[in-house]
Amino acid sequence: MDEQQHPNEGNDTSTDATQKMITGSAWMTAGSIASRILGAIYIIPWVTWLGAYSNVANAVYAKGYNIYNLFLVVATAGIPSAISKLVAHYNGLDQANVSRKLYHSGMYVAAAMGVICATVMMLGAGILSGGDVNVVPVVRSLAWAVLIIPCMSITRGYLQGYAWMAPSAMSQFIEQLFRIIYMLGATYFIMKLGSGNWVAAVTQSTFAAFIGAIGAIIVLTTAYLRHLRTMNQMARDSVGEADVSTMQLMMKIIYQSIPFIIIESGITLFQLIDQYTFNPMMRAVGHYTNYQLSVVYALFSFNANKLYMIVISLASALAATVIPLLAEARAQNDQAGMRKQIVNVLMMFYFVMVPAALGLSAVAQQVYTVFYRYNQAGITILEFASFISIPFGLYTVAAAMMQGISENKKMMVNLAVGLVVKFIIQFPCIYFFRGIGPLLATGISMTVINYLILHSFNDEFNLPFHEMAKPTNKILGFSLLMFVVTRALMYLLERFVSPYGRFTAFFILIPGVVVGAGIYLYLSLRSRLAEDILGARVAGLRQKLHIK
Repeated sequence: MDEQQHPNEGNDTSTDATQKMITGSAWMTAGSIASRILGAIYIIPWVTWLGAYSNVANAVYAKGYNIYNLFLVVATAGIPSAISKLVAHYNGLDQANVSRKLYHSGMYVAAAMGVICATVMMLGAGILSGGDVNVVPVVRSLAWAVLIIPCMSITRGYLQGYAWMAPSAMSQFIEQLFRIIYMLGATYFIMKLGSGNWVAAVTQSTFAAFIGAIGAIIVLTTAYLRHLRTMNQMARDSVGEADVSTMQLMMKIIYQSIPFIIIESGITLFQLIDQYTFNPMMRAVGHYTNYQLSVVYALFSFNANKLYMIVISLASALAATVIPLLAEARAQNDQAGMRKQIVNVLMMFYFVMVPAALGLSAVAQQVYTVFYRYNQAGITILEFASFISIPFGLYTVAAAMMQGISENKKMMVNLAVGLVVKFIIQFPCIYFFRGIGPLLATGISMTVINYLILHSFNDEFNLPFHEMAKPTNKILGFSLLMFVVTRALMYLLERFVSPYGRFTAFFILIPGVVVGAGIYLYLSLRSRLAEDILGARVAGLRQKLHIK
């Protein structure tokens, strides 16, 4: 009798895990996209108030944030992802009491790392700025955020370990909202009512990260208190005593975190390579002023980055959801479950990311003009960056899956290979393609890493690529059709409406987005592609829309 139940239990577990992933991804996607959209919309008034200083301000902002992102990864020490993974692991073994002790130990580590990294940023800002005096106050303003974000992130990771994704999503949104309100208020006051000092405006804009973190802490603390009774009950129902010492748990967190630091800093490391090599390499291939280099750097590192990161946030949401689910499956040695989830994540990634990237490229001129005003060089970079966002996003998801199944060493080797490739091809790409060169070098390097990861997955889990080929080809075909029709529509509308003004560009953009999204939605529902990937619930939407 027991033997007959095991397959059903396995199917129930697999279905439950898939449902958790879809629900969790929905929350994380909503929170991530909402915060990314807010993080892009603020650009319109911010750039307008900065006026002629907008491009150099964007360059300084991007340089400061690249340094901040690296220190933030080190300060959080990969602990939120490690905590999420370990909590899911112990909860999967019915040891929620260990999970709680793990959380408390993680808070000690996070607080210490926050103090250390914030101090280094404060005292070492001059060296970290690479000689750019305008970047120094920006780095110091961001040190305050690094001080408190690690403890905030620990709580976020702890709740994700229980597969409670809603608090994380809401905290992301509130964090961004608080940040933008302070940022725009300070910029308006300085540029329109005050001294007009653009460096001071950028410094206050980056200090806003600290204000946003306070908002997120409020949301997460409220969620923690709301779920406290459930967590207490799970701890009481735990199997065995939490006889693991605090020191053992702290060492386990640090051990788990080191790979997370390296892996999660991957995209930041690529951006820092651009930051410190772009100017010297551009000077080696041509005669450019500091202002010209700052403007071109801003075009790809800030302007385009802000927009295509909205698309990559879709992948980030999947990544945050899949780590604890895969860790739980690994703890139970559920090989079939891990294989199924890897396939599900890859298909969900293709289903969302490919049309989003092609769609952004199709309306790149209109989107760029709305946010930054018309600039042909910036538009060209955004069109190209839209395609590069696919390997960027796949890296985010694939690296998270490698971490989820505890293949950290392999992932670090893969990342090291990608970084070596980036260093080797960076100068040739800049030599031949100038401002697009850094993006091209990163795209090629990310593609190499993704190939190595997928090859590793196939070796261990024998992925059914032949079964995945048909839906993947449908996704690509529908996305290309959407791209062609949307691009043709944009071209047609530009014959009647000037594409050079912000309001007219927005007027053209709306029908482009509606038509493009409508084509992809209709084709994916009509072909049952959406149901195959997202589940049977989508059938209800198809019926409501009367699509046969």
